[in-house]
Order: sequence, then structure tokens, then C-alpha cells
Amino acid sequence: MLITRKVFTDLAIWMTSLGLMMGVMFPFFVVWMGIPAQLVMTPWFFATCMTAGLLVGAANIMLAKTVVGRRLRLLVGRMLYVKSNLIDISIHGDMEKCTPEKCFIKVDSEDEMGESASAFNQLVETLVESLKSASAVRTFNEMLTSQLELHALTEKALDQLLRHTNAIAGAILVEKGGELRLCASYGIHAPDKIAESELAKRALNTKERQFLAVPGDVIVEGALTDFRPKEIMLDPIVYKNASMGVVALASATGFTNEDRNRLDLFRQGLALAIHNALIHASLQKLAAVDPLTNVFNRRFGLVRLHEEYGRSVRTHQPLGVMMGDIDHFKKINDIYGHLVGDRILMMVAKTARSALREGDIVIRYGGEEFLFILPAASRNDVLNIAERFRHMVEDSVVREGMQDIRVTISIGGTSYPEFDVQDEIDLIKNADQALYMAKDSGRNRTVMA
Repeated sequence: MLITRKVFTDLAIWMTSLGLMMGVMFPFFVVWMGIPAQLVMTPWFFATCMTAGLLVGAANIMLAKTVVGRRLRLLVGRMLYVKSNLIDISIHGDMEKCTPEKCFIKVDSEDEMGESASAFNQLVETLVESLKSASAVRTFNEMLTSQLELHALTEKALDQLLRHTNAIAGAILVEKGGELRLCASYGIHAPDKIAESELAKRALNTKERQFLAVPGDVIVEGALTDFRPKEIMLDPIVYKNASMGVVALASATGFTNEDRNRLDLFRQGLALAIHNALIHASLQKLAAVDPLTNVFNRRFGLVRLHEEYGRSVRTHQPLGVMMGDIDHFKKINDIYGHLVGDRILMMVAKTARSALREGDIVIRYGGEEFLFILPAASRNDVLNIAERFRHMVEDSVVREGMQDIRVTISIGGTSYPEFDVQDEIDLIKNADQALYMAKDSGRNRTVMA
């Protein structure tokens, strides 16, 4: 029914035409009603009726522009406002620029105009939710890329998950060695128990999201969270079709479709970030640990000695250092072979971890030599620890076929500040000189510098 490319111009043409048609038809209608034709069928009466029709058409046009046009102008104005702020909102995430008060249109009719306003409001609401999700995902991914340490990563990730969903308590568990291990939690009593729950194991094994709807009359305070949740969700963390962990979230009101969709977006980045953090931790361990004995290697061990020496100087706490060397190790290699020699090195390292205190540091210094860092150990402490370790090595056995192989170890020890030194390298030199004296005086003994 379009005549021109302007709706109100078309409406004016149709209204004018209808008014003129009614003006022409009206005299005949009057005659049909019984009015004498000589009074009606006159040019003056026809002109008057047509003028009246034109006036009614014009009045209708004005009313349409006033009633319908005002609504359309309001709709256009809100559309232009959303358009002008859309780019800024998508970049900066400032949703205050498109609140319902600023962007929505009041729905005050039950006709097509009301339906149009309602549809526009729903469109804006969906757009705002989409922008919120995009902003949340962007913030979440920026946080993930800034963290490589697993504990810090999961702590911040959980904070973001709670902030951008309807959850008010949760935990992140990561699979290590075939078991779920807690990495971060908030608002949950005994979060370690989540790793033992069948729901968590099911989520990990099936790679599918699991829900537990909690009836309103069921009290679980003190069992899971410090509130009464309505719904608990366990979301698997999957990277390249491999389960890496589980996110557990609890909500007091239940999770919306927006929450679930947002979590779908979040967990993709979270899985990649956790994978990278685990790879980073593995590389760090490889760089710091001797692969045979699983104790610190020389390079990393000297860094730790430098740190401990600096701390000892600052805090005026003693620092003990020991050097240990397996007696006649070359002869053992020549007789039994290097594989047995490797087993003896592993046995000595394992015995050292048992003999030393918690916080003491074991370093494979080179070949069959070990360096031991003993924070807060006086000269007498070093001697006692060295003797305990020496006796434990002497009592240990490495079995090769039907033969029991025993070894001994010689130890040289020193302690700062009882032995004044210039730096940590002097501590190593003193311990090494004491070790030489132990070797020279018969082996299988401890000598203190």
C-alpha cells in the first residue's frame, strides 16, 4: 500500500482521499435517509461535504502524528542513544550508560505500539546482558593471562566466578595424580570433602555439569556452606577433552540461564590457564630439581643458599651448611655398574630428606657430593644432624640380586656466625675443607670447621 517512501505522507494521501470520497458519498446517503434531493444535490452541499471530509482527514493525520509519531520518535531517540553509546559500553563495560531508566521505553498500551516498546526493551535487555557477559569474559581472561602460579590463579578465578554469577560460595579443585586436590575455596565448610563427593567425581569423569537441587526445608549449614543453598553446581574443567578439575559453586537462589551461559564462556579460558599453570610449575620443577635424586640441583641450590644467607644476616639467626660425599663411590660404580650407583644416590637423597628437619634443603652438588642448607642451625645443631644422617646412611641397604650393598658417607660442616665468613661461598669453602679432613682422616665421619 506504499505510494511514497514516507509513511505519514502515504497516510495523508489515503486520509485525504478517504475524506474526499466520504464528502462525495455523503449527499447520496442523506437522500437515501429521506431528505429531499433538491436540497441536497447542489454544488454548495457537495463542496461543504467534501471540505468536511478533508478536515476530518487532516484531523486524523494530526492525531496520528501526535499519538503514533510521538511514540515512534521516542523509539528512534532511544535507538540512537543506544547506538551512540554501544561502542563505548562494549569497550569500557560501563553499563550505567544504558540503565532501564535511560534506554527502556515505557509500555503503556496493549496494542502493536505496546508490543513494539516491549520488544525493544527486551532487545536492549538482551544486548546489555550480552555486553555484560563479554565484559566479564574479557576481565576474566585478562586476569587469567596475568597469572602463572596455580594457587594465585585459582584464588582470583574463583573471586571472578563468584562476582559474575549468582553464586555466593565455591571452590576450585584440580586433578593431580588421579586425585582431586583443593586449590581455592570461599564460604565453604570443610572444602576438602568436596574432592571425596560422588557428584564431583561424576563431573570429573563424565565431563558434564552436575546439579544438586537442595529443598528449602533441608538444613545443610555446617555441612557445605555457611548458608542454606538452593542449588549446588559442579562444573568440570576440560582442556582438549581431558578433565583437569572441577569448579563447585553454591547459590542461595539458584542459577539462571545467564549464569550457566557465562560459566560456559569462563571455563574455556580457565581450563587453558590451569593447563598453562601446571606446565609452568612442571617446567619450574624441572629447572630446579635434579631428575635422578629429586632434590634441588646445584644451580637452584646456590640461589637458595644465597637467599638463606641474606636472611640469616638480616635476622641475626644462625645458618648451618654441610657437605657430604659418598665414600668410595667410584669403586661401587666400577664393581656394580652405574645403575646400582644411581640407586645408591637416590637412597642417600631419600635418607637425607628423612634425617634432616622440615625446612632444611638438600642439594645434589655434583656427582656423589651433596650440599645441605640448615636454617637456624648452630654449630652443635649441624653436628647432631650430620651424625644422625651419617648413621642412617650407614644402616641403609641397597639390594642387588642376592647381595646387600652398604655405603658410608663423610660429612664436613660449618655454621654462621660462629664461623665468621664474608659471604655464602665462604661457608661452602669451609664445609668443603672440613669434608676433605673427614675423608683424609679415615672417612665415614663428621668433621666440623
